[in-house]
Amino acid sequence: MRRRQAPAGGRAVRVSEQIHHELAELIRAEVKDPRLGMVTVNQVDLTPDYAYATVWYSVIPDDPASVDQTQQGLAAASGFLRSQIGRRVRVHTTPELRFRHDPSIQRGIAMSRLIDDAVARRAEDDGDGDAEGRATAER
Repeated sequence: MRRRQAPAGGRAVRVSEQIHHELAELIRAEVKDPRLGMVTVNQVDLTPDYAYATVWYSVIPDDPASVDQTQQGLAAASGFLRSQIGRRVRVHTTPELRFRHDPSIQRGIAMSRLIDDAVARRAEDDGDGDAEGRATAER
């Protein structure tokens, strides 16, 4: 999945980071929607004209039902969050917030499991090979 990001350095990056920080705090402390559980704001991507901000989030547990419920809760709270961002972050245009689930955490966990399985299989194979090698050497 390719994401459009603000150019490295400069004001756009600072604004994006500030929105990220404020959104994380607002979701944690001020949004009282029961559909929102353990939500982590991973990244905020701003369009060059600051009209839209794509907010990438992850949720625990990361099953489809929880993700859907969280998406609905964030969509319902987006107007409140946008108004609070407008008060807290000094920009000429307060961006419209678009929430997207970030599957990279789940992909990372899946990759880690694959690596662990491969290491375990290799250790088993090496262990069997050592036992056979020792038995041959003893003869």
